Amino acid sequence: MTIPDGEIPRTIPWGEIAGPLVAAEDAVTRLDERLARSPVRDGFVERFHFHDAAATLWLEGELVHVEDLVLHDAHMDIRAPTHELTRAHAVLRTRRQILGNAPDWALAREGFLALTGRGRRAAPVKSSQEGEGALAPKLDPDEAIEAEEPDALAGEFAAIDAVLARSSAVLEGVAVERPSRPQAAPERDPLVYDLDWGEPARLDEWRAMLDRMADLPPVLAAAMLSDAWEDISPLQHQPWLGTLLVAAMLRQRRKTTAHLLALNSGLRVIGRERRRHRDRTTRLLALIDAFTEAAALGLKEHDRLALAREQMLRRTRNRRGNSKLPQLIDYVLSRPLVSSAMIEKELKVTTRGALNLVGELNLREVTGRGRYRAWGIV
Repeated sequence: MTIPDGEIPRTIPWGEIAGPLVAAEDAVTRLDERLARSPVRDGFVERFHFHDAAATLWLEGELVHVEDLVLHDAHMDIRAPTHELTRAHAVLRTRRQILGNAPDWALAREGFLALTGRGRRAAPVKSSQEGEGALAPKLDPDEAIEAEEPDALAGEFAAIDAVLARSSAVLEGVAVERPSRPQAAPERDPLVYDLDWGEPARLDEWRAMLDRMADLPPVLAAAMLSDAWEDISPLQHQPWLGTLLVAAMLRQRRKTTAHLLALNSGLRVIGRERRRHRDRTTRLLALIDAFTEAAALGLKEHDRLALAREQMLRRTRNRRGNSKLPQLIDYVLSRPLVSSAMIEKELKVTTRGALNLVGELNLREVTGRGRYRAWGIV
C-alpha cells in the first residue's frame, strides 16, 4: 500500500467517507472533552488500559479474561500465566508507557526506537499541560525502567586505573592480556525471526507515510496508518503495536489530550469481513467506524463510572477524616475488579478491614467463591 508523494488526496474516496469521518471526529472529540473535566478520568483511563489489552488479543484470535489480566498485573495470579496473558500484559505496559510520557514521545526517534525494541527504554516524563503525563504508572522494582545515563567521569577514572594496572604489570615482568575488542551484536535466531523480513526498511516505509499524512484530518490519517500497518507488517512479534502508535498519533496532534484512545475495543465491534476486506475503501470505512464505536463505548463507560462514584460517595458522609473509604472508591473505579488481597496491599489494611470496607460500599461480588473473593462496580 505504498502511496507516492502528492497522491494521497486523489486516492481518498471523499464522497463515501466524508459522513462517517465527520461522525468519528465528533465522537472522539466529545469523549476527550468529557474526560478532561471528569472526576473519574484516572479510573476510566486505567480501566480501558485493561479492556483494550484484552481486546488486542481477541482480535488476534486469543481469549484473555480481563480478570486474569488484573490479577497478573497485581502479581496475584491464581494460576500459572499463559503466553497470551503475558502478551496482553505487554500491551498493557506499553499503553501505560505511551500515556505516561509526553505526547510527542512515542513517534519521536527515541520513543519509536524504544517501543519497537531498538533503543533504550525511557522513564515516563511528566508534562506541565493538563491531562498529559499525569498517569505515569507505578512500576515494580523488577520492572523499573532505568533512565539515568552512566557517570562519564567514573568511566574515565576506570580507564585510567586500567592503564596504570597494565603499566605496573609490564614493569614487574608479568604477562598482560590485551583487552579484547568489543564483539559485534549477535544475530537474531533464525528459528525465531525471519532474517529476510527487513523490519528496519518496513518501519521506515510506515514512518514515511506518517510524515506524508500530516495535513490530513487526524482520524482519517489514523485510519489510513492503521490500514498501512496491517499491509506492511513492520514487526514480526509486535503486530499489536500499530494501533497503539496510531492512538499516540492522535494524542500527538492534540485530538485526544486526556486519554489514549482504545481503538482495539472499537475494532472488536466491527465484523472481521469488513476489517479484512479486499477493497481498501471498505477497510477504511470499517476503521473509521471503529473510532466511532470506541468513543461510544468510552462515553457509556464514563457515564456508568460517574454514576457509581456518586452512589458510593454518598456512603462516605459523616465519616472520619482518616477513613480509607474514599481511597477504596478511587481504587475500585480504576480496576475492573478488586480482590481482598489487592485491597490489603493498596490501602495497607488487614483482611478483616478490607472486607469491612467492601461491605460498606455494597460492591458486586464477581467470583462467588469462599476461598477467593473479588468484587466490582454494580
